Amino acid sequence: MDMKIGVIKGDGIGPEIVDEAMKVLDRIGEVYGHSFSYTQLLMGGASIDVNGVPLTEETLQAAKESDAVLMGSIGGDAKTSPWYQLEPDKRPEAGLLKLRKGLNLFANLRPAVLYKELKGACPLKEEIADRGFDMMIMRELTGGLYFGKRSTEKVDGVLVAKDELTYSEEEIRRIAKRGFDIAMKRRKKVTSVDKANVLDSSRLWRKVVEEVAQDYPEVTLEHMLVDNCAMQLVKDPAQFDVILTENMFGDILSDEASMVTGSIGMLASASLNETKFGLYEPSGGSAPDIAGKGIANPIATILSAAMMLRYSFDLDKEADAVEAAVEKVLQDGYRTIDIMSEGMTQIGTQEMGDRICSCIA
Repeated sequence: MDMKIGVIKGDGIGPEIVDEAMKVLDRIGEVYGHSFSYTQLLMGGASIDVNGVPLTEETLQAAKESDAVLMGSIGGDAKTSPWYQLEPDKRPEAGLLKLRKGLNLFANLRPAVLYKELKGACPLKEEIADRGFDMMIMRELTGGLYFGKRSTEKVDGVLVAKDELTYSEEEIRRIAKRGFDIAMKRRKKVTSVDKANVLDSSRLWRKVVEEVAQDYPEVTLEHMLVDNCAMQLVKDPAQFDVILTENMFGDILSDEASMVTGSIGMLASASLNETKFGLYEPSGGSAPDIAGKGIANPIATILSAAMMLRYSFDLDKEADAVEAAVEKVLQDGYRTIDIMSEGMTQIGTQEMGDRICSCIA
């Protein structure tokens, strides 16, 4: 099987961690008889430096022609980088929004897993961390408040700002279907999160989700208000399998879930459209303060590549092999500096990639 992958190495530590993910993919190719061809693409600050804009139409078209896109982190230090002296629509993150919209990436998947080897880094109570957790947050990514009409104007001499939150039945139905599909590959439970006691958009969300649930009799559906969900994530995260929610709620809850794992450097991410195409990236930032030092944790990007194997290429066995290799390296006591603890062996970015590759056989 030959797969064409667009590669956006990005800014800061992005090139270092993407290189390790590509190394792991190539190892999978060797062991399982696949081939991966890579097309290097520029986006974010790297594109601004070369093209003057964070994403060109040529790059967007090249991404569309790929089977999937693997991306590192983008952006820089907002206080010191000249990229943040530009207009908001010319800054690095604007390229990512344009890419998501241009590729119709409406479904964002962010797994939050607490590895038993890293439970000491979990900020929750010991009895909660001991139970562990493994959840997938399914966030609608191209609708809602972030993409609605907005304005700021003077009304009777007072500035008034408006942001419009809009969802159509079709937008909700397609993300709900994807959420239930993912649940069928996991533990068959969906927690749909909304604010149906207040918002019309949430009442429509709940209605459509219940309709979709009828097509998945094997999956258990529960509804939860967003404020309760935020509380439950720190009280009993083990209860969750797939959390299905809209754009803004998902943005907030996925960041909360990432922090209760203890290290954002361990968290993968995928954004999918209605086909098998997806954009795969780590959840963390570009960490410009450690760029080039060879100490960044590549595991989140490597796990994102595993998600690519699973969700874009249907290579579940190969994805399992990558995830098992990551766990084996952690069991053997190897750590990058961000997850280092007493009694473990500290290694750098490249060695972590090498050791994960060596466990794939």
